[in-house]
Amino acid sequence: MATRLKEVYENLPLPAPTVAALAMDLLLNRLRPMPLPGSSSLHRMAGAGLVLAGVGLNPWALAERRRRSAGPFALEEPEELVTSGPYAISRHPMYVGWWLIQLGAGTLAGSSWVLATLPAELLVEHRYILGEEATLAELFGQSYAEYAERVPRYLDYRRAQAARLPGLVVVAALAF
Repeated sequence: MATRLKEVYENLPLPAPTVAALAMDLLLNRLRPMPLPGSSSLHRMAGAGLVLAGVGLNPWALAERRRRSAGPFALEEPEELVTSGPYAISRHPMYVGWWLIQLGAGTLAGSSWVLATLPAELLVEHRYILGEEATLAELFGQSYAEYAERVPRYLDYRRAQAARLPGLVVVAALAF
């Protein structure tokens, strides 16, 4: 049972810095509330949209990775360079998805703490992302170099518009 749980967790695309930042946002908001300016109905609407965009992006990216895996699916051990679906828009759509979820959750809660903690989290995760990219470059060589040249690391507003992504994702792309 413990081995199976470990297997499931290792294939869960949930970065530890995101979990830590979400927990810190909740704790800081409870200890010292720092409300967002504006109406709570606007916070709920914007927050729900951001959460839904992230919740939509993550399973889409995960499904695309699973679809392209020939053998047993191992998220950290890609068998093929996936460049379709959300990977045609961002080299790291699952990270972007989690950031949208975090930003949306903080906005839903009406807390400014997410705006204070998200930049630090992005810096920490960016270091991991660079390491992942180095591994992919090693595994896939020239094909990864060509992919990296044409697809942005996170999001590019112009490309998101050209791909006709839903408006909330385009708005969220502005934040990046």
